This record gives sequence, structure tokens and C-alpha cells, in this order.
Amino acid sequence: MPELPEVEVVKKSLQKEISNLTIKDVKIKDSNLRYKVKRQDLNKIVGLKILKIKRRSKYLLFFFEMNILMLFHLGMTGKFFVVDKDRIKQRTSFYYKVEDSSEKHNRLIFTFTNNLQLIYHDVRKFGFVKIDLANNIDKNIHLKFLGPEPFDNFFNFRYFKNYLIGKNRSIKELLLDQKFVSGLGNIYVNEILFLSKIRPNRKSLNLSNLEIRKILKDTKKVLKKAILSGGSSIKNFSNSTGKKGNFQQYFKVYSKKGGNCSYKHCKGIIKKIVISNRASFYCSKCQK
Repeated sequence: MPELPEVEVVKKSLQKEISNLTIKDVKIKDSNLRYKVKRQDLNKIVGLKILKIKRRSKYLLFFFEMNILMLFHLGMTGKFFVVDKDRIKQRTSFYYKVEDSSEKHNRLIFTFTNNLQLIYHDVRKFGFVKIDLANNIDKNIHLKFLGPEPFDNFFNFRYFKNYLIGKNRSIKELLLDQKFVSGLGNIYVNEILFLSKIRPNRKSLNLSNLEIRKILKDTKKVLKKAILSGGSSIKNFSNSTGKKGNFQQYFKVYSKKGGNCSYKHCKGIIKKIVISNRASFYCSKCQK
């Protein structure tokens, strides 16, 4: 599933390709996504211009004229293709594989007045689209309970420390909780905790003030590097320019069970445990 850096890369790709374009037509090739796609809802954006595209957590937000908001979640395998008038397909989304390019997995096709097309392609169909009013964004059921973004000033030591009161959870579970901080997923939490030298099963209540500050700092550090690297391509991701995400080249622990710790003077071995049904990787020696 795409996490914050991948969705951010997709957002930037879409901003470059379709900002300020006007929808001419929407074709629903398969309405059976995670939530049923409603024709009457998508009709609301026909004839409207995209004013801006934003990201909130792992959601893409398309703001249209007339106070209309289109919210997208990519699910497990959702991706966008941009097709130009010469039928050249450009990839803007996550986990792209050549065999996924079959048109049978195209679920929605947005055609713009310049005949550019935006195709939503989803093999497993866990993604979804919803239409709402832009001024209703704070009340939207998918957004209103999200915690602060990792780069928000509000995501700070005081917030972190206060949130821990009365919560007997592992730090891995806490960082994956979208109500605590939005956008983090399994890949980046593993990498953040390795950089912070904290075991994923440590009880969050037992963290020292120094460790909390380290997590805050390393969260931003890992995410910034991932975004600059174009995200992580567990399969074969590339953005609208055809540039592949390559942050996976910098993985220190994720999916490296049995490998040696990357710290120069550490002789630890990367181990794997399961926390809340998610694979967790950590160094047996330097993560405490």
C-alpha cells in the first residue's frame, strides 16, 4: 500500500499533468471499487476545472470549481495513468508493473477538454473515490479523525508526550495509528525506528524524552529522503516523467531479515517479528 511519500510523489505528478484542466467526460468502466462508484456523484465534476490537488495522509484531494472536492484513496494497487492525444501513456502512480497495464483493470477514465485522459487503474479494487463539498472537508468521514501530518508544527514533543498518557501500546502500533500521526505505514515506521535505535515492540510509555525527540526528528528525516528519492518501489513505481522511485535502495531493515546491521560497528542481525499482523524488522543489537 502506498504511504505518505508515494502519495506525495503521485500528487506532484498529477499537479504537473492535469492542474487547471477541465473535465469533459467521466467514464465508469467498473463501479465496484471498495465503495460503489455513483454515476450521479461523478457527474458533478463534468464541466469543472481542477483548481488544485493536495494530499492529506494517504488521500489525494482534487479541488474543483463550484466548491466540489473529489477524494481518492489508492488502496493496495491503485494507480493513475495519463494518456495524451498521441495515446502515449505516462505513469503517475504506485507499484506499477508491466503486466498491470492491461486495460481490463482500468476502472475510471476522466477525459479533459484538451482530450488528455486520466485513467484510474486498480487490479485489486481496494481503492475508492468519493465526491464531497470542499468546505465540508473538516467533517469528511475519511479525514476528520486523522492526526497531524508528520511535517506539521503540531506534531511536536508536547503533542507526542501528552498523547502517551494512559496508552499501553508498542511504539510501532502508535506510529501506525492514523489518529496519532497521519500518513505513516509499515515500511517507513520500520526505517524510522531503526534510525532512532528503538525496537518496534518497545512500550511507548517507556520512551525517554530524548527518544521521543529522536523519533520526531527521524520521522521527518526518513520521509524527506523518501520523497526526494521518488518514493519506494517495492515492485516498479515511476512518476509521470518515467522516473522510478528508488528509496528502497536505502532500506536499512525493511524486508532484510537475516541480514547484517548497516551500522559500521554493529554486529547485530536483522530480525523479524509480527506486531498487529504487520511484519516488523529490527536490529537485534543496536535497537533497544
